[in-house]
Amino acid sequence: MTAKSSYDRLSSDRSQFLNSARQAADLTLPYLIREDEHFTKGALKLPTPWQSTGAKGVVTLASKLMLALLPPQTSFFKLQVNDINLPEELGPEIRSEMDLSFAKIERTIMESIAASTDRVVVHQALKHLVVAGNALIFMSKEGLKLYPLNRYVVDRDGNGNVIEIVTKETISKKLLKKFNPDYKPPQPNTPSDNTTRHDDECDIYTHVILDNNRWLWHQEVDDQILPKSVSKAPLDANPWLVLRFNHVDGEVYGRGRVEEFIGDLKSLEALSQALVEGSAAAAKIIFTVNPSSTTKPSTLANAGNGAIIQGRPDDIGVVQVGKTADFQTAYQMVGTLSQRLSEAFLILNVRQSERTTAEEVRMTQMELEQQLGGLFSLLTVEFLVPYLNRKLNVAQKTGEIPRLPKGGIVKPTIVAGINALGRGQDRESLGQFLQVIAQTIGPEAIGQFINTDEVIKRLAAASGIDVLNLVKSMEEQQSEQQQAMAQQQAMMAQQQQPQLAAVDQKREQAEMQAMQQQQEAQQQPPQ
Repeated sequence: MTAKSSYDRLSSDRSQFLNSARQAADLTLPYLIREDEHFTKGALKLPTPWQSTGAKGVVTLASKLMLALLPPQTSFFKLQVNDINLPEELGPEIRSEMDLSFAKIERTIMESIAASTDRVVVHQALKHLVVAGNALIFMSKEGLKLYPLNRYVVDRDGNGNVIEIVTKETISKKLLKKFNPDYKPPQPNTPSDNTTRHDDECDIYTHVILDNNRWLWHQEVDDQILPKSVSKAPLDANPWLVLRFNHVDGEVYGRGRVEEFIGDLKSLEALSQALVEGSAAAAKIIFTVNPSSTTKPSTLANAGNGAIIQGRPDDIGVVQVGKTADFQTAYQMVGTLSQRLSEAFLILNVRQSERTTAEEVRMTQMELEQQLGGLFSLLTVEFLVPYLNRKLNVAQKTGEIPRLPKGGIVKPTIVAGINALGRGQDRESLGQFLQVIAQTIGPEAIGQFINTDEVIKRLAAASGIDVLNLVKSMEEQQSEQQQAMAQQQAMMAQQQQPQLAAVDQKREQAEMQAMQQQQEAQQQPPQ
C-alpha cells in the first residue's frame, strides 16, 4: 500500500476532529488550522474573531504549559542511579561521583536545548494542542518540525500506541530534484495526485510504520519511494512525537481545551459582535434640516468649523439612537463569559516578572495540575519521555555526552510534574533535614553524625554545579590537615622555647645556689 492510499484511508477517521479543530481555531487563532490544506506562498484571507479572549487564553495557557514542561532555568529531568541494578562493589563514594557526572550531563542537554529553537517549536505545538488537541513533532538533526492536524494522519492499536503515521506536504519540484536526482516525474497521460497542481509543485508523503520494535519511514512522490529518504530509529528513540491534549478512550486523536469551552466562546463571539455593531450604530449622529427651511443640507455639510452660514438654528436637529441602556444586559453577560473563560484558560493570576524563579515554576505546575487534572501525565508519556530519550540518544552518538552505562544502572526521570522531586526540591529537602537535626539534637550533632563531604557533594549535584577544582578532595583535605598540624606543632614549639629557657635558667640558678650552700657548709669548722 502506497503512502497516498494510507493517507486517504486514515483521513476519514480524522475528518470529525479536523472540523472541530477548525471551529476552535476560528474563535481563537484562525491561522493555526487553515481551511486550505495546500501550500500557498501568499497570505490567505482568514476570519477575524469579534473577541480576543479566546486568543489571549490560548497564548496564556500555552505559555504556562511551556514554563511547566521546559523550565528555562532548571532541568526538567534528572539521571538517577538504579539501586537494584547497581553492583555491590560500587561504594557510596562512587555513587556520589556518578551523581555529579549526571548533573554535568543534565547541564549539557539543557544548554543544547537553550541553544536550539526547540522551545519555539514546542510553544507553537502547545498552542495547537490547546486549540486542536493534536500536534505532530519531528525531531530531525537540524531541529524540530511541527505538523498541524491538517498535515498528518495517525493510526493506533487497541492500547492507544502509535503504529502508523503519514504526513502530507507540498514542495517545489526544483527542490525535490536537487536532493533526489533519481526522481522521475510521471508521464502526462499517467493519472497522478499532482495533475491538478501547479507545474512547479508536487505533494510529498512521509510514511512512518512500526516494524519489529523499530521505526521505519520513507518519503514518496507520485507513488515513487525516494531512495535517500529511507530511515530508521530504535523503539525508545523515536523522532516522531504524536501529541494529544486530552485522551478519550477508543479515539485515535485527542481533543483540545477550546473544544471543552466552545459553547462559552460561541456565545461570547455572538454577543461581542452584537455589542460592537450596536455600539457603532448607537454612536452614529445624523443632522436633519427642516424641509421648509432656507438652510440647504449641502451648505450645512460643507461648512467648516467656525463657518458662518444663513439659517435658523430651530430648523436643524440631531438624531441619536439613545439605546445605550439596552446594552447593559449584554455587557453583563459578556463580563460573565469573559470571567469564566479567563478561569478556564488560566488568564488570571499572571505575575509580571523579569526573571522566572523556581518557586514560580512550582506554583505554575500546581495551578496547571489543579485546573487540568492529569494533563501532565499524558504530556509526560507522549512528549517529555520520548523527547528526552531522543535527545540523550543523539547526544551520545555525536559525542556531546559520554555513553551511559547499560544494564539499567542509569534511570532518566522526568521532574516536570507537581508530584516529582526535582533537584531544587532535593536541595530544599536536604536543608530541611539538616535544620531538623540541628533543632532537635543540637548543632554539634551535625558534625558528629553527618558526613559533611557527602552533604557538600549532594548540594552541588542538586544545584547543578560543577565541583571540579571547586570542592577539595579527601587527599587534599588530609594533606592540608597534616600541614596544619605540623604548623601548629612548630608554633607550639616556638612558644615553648622561652618558657623552656626560663625553666633551664631557674634550674641552673637553683643548682648554683645548692652548690654554693654545699661549699659554705664544707668550709665551716665543726663545733
